[in-house]
Amino acid sequence: MRIFILGFMASGKSTIGKKLANNLNLPFIDLDKVFENNQATTIRLYMYKYGEDAFRKIEKEILEKVINENENAVISTGGGTPCFFNNMQLMNSRGITVYLEVDIPTLVNRLMHSKIDRPLVWGKTKADLTEYAKNLLEKRNEFYSQAKYKVNGKNLTVNNLVTLIKTEL
Repeated sequence: MRIFILGFMASGKSTIGKKLANNLNLPFIDLDKVFENNQATTIRLYMYKYGEDAFRKIEKEILEKVINENENAVISTGGGTPCFFNNMQLMNSRGITVYLEVDIPTLVNRLMHSKIDRPLVWGKTKADLTEYAKNLLEKRNEFYSQAKYKVNGKNLTVNNLVTLIKTEL
């Protein structure tokens, strides 16, 4: 069983993905970490040097490789992964997709206090970040809404998600 956790930056994909994988006794794969390990650099530096288009191309290749090499896993995607190429269709055809939906004020608060380096939000004020998140989420919702399950990620518990996933088994 492949479970893809998707959503906007700071929606909790990695946090809930790790807990879900542990609960279901499945491996956990974070696509961003796989990218950084494969490229031996951070996403921030890679995007700075080569641009977002180059990043998205390699991200797609990594997604395909992870799918082909892991029949059973919980896979946390990058926030934009579902929105490029045919990635969303690929994930839907090869596993269970779960969209962690989180409201803008919560996302902005999490992003403002994040310890993770997020290239797409560098140097933004709270007002700028709010506007940016609102606009980007509006564009990405077209893809996120294609997930098999949409769950409120603000106060999501692993037990609730496990119950939902187990209906698939």
